[in-house]
Amino acid sequence: MDRVTNILMAGVGGQGVILASEIVSEAVMRAGFDVKKSEVHGMAQRGGSVTTHVRFGEKVYSPLIKDGEVDILFSFELLETVRYLGTLREGAALVVNDQKILPPSVTLGRDAYPGDIAGMLRARYARFELIDAPAVARQAGNARAVNVAFVGALSRHFDIPEGTWHAAIEAMLPPKLVEVNLKAFALGRETQR
Repeated sequence: MDRVTNILMAGVGGQGVILASEIVSEAVMRAGFDVKKSEVHGMAQRGGSVTTHVRFGEKVYSPLIKDGEVDILFSFELLETVRYLGTLREGAALVVNDQKILPPSVTLGRDAYPGDIAGMLRARYARFELIDAPAVARQAGNARAVNVAFVGALSRHFDIPEGTWHAAIEAMLPPKLVEVNLKAFALGRETQR
């Protein structure tokens, strides 16, 4: 791969976006690519927007993705997906977690959460995948493994051996959490698009 691949990860504080970016970065580095990563935490502790740029290829010079150059939008929350549509290049892939986290303006009754975001995205983007990562994590035996289950779905987009992903998960997680997260990853990787 002589071009740089740009992944924008977007979500809400507490969803595990940062850990997911660490696992992806570790996996592509172990696969032999140069990797650069940048994080924006925002109001992460309070459910605010969190984004991570992950760029990899033969040689990467900057960790930041320019608007219009995102190859894959890996979004942990439906409304956060909409927020970053302007960053996509033509033909980009969207891998979206089927989860709604209500922003404060919605919980306070000032705004309404938009209806059928997934339907709009499916109609507009040919390369759209909706993954029920919370259900996959529960099936694996730990509802908190959502981010790793979701990384499993993302991993299908790259020609990186499954064992390399396993090694990255083992490197990033405490030993007591590895087994359930490997199961969540495998189930996410097998999930139908």
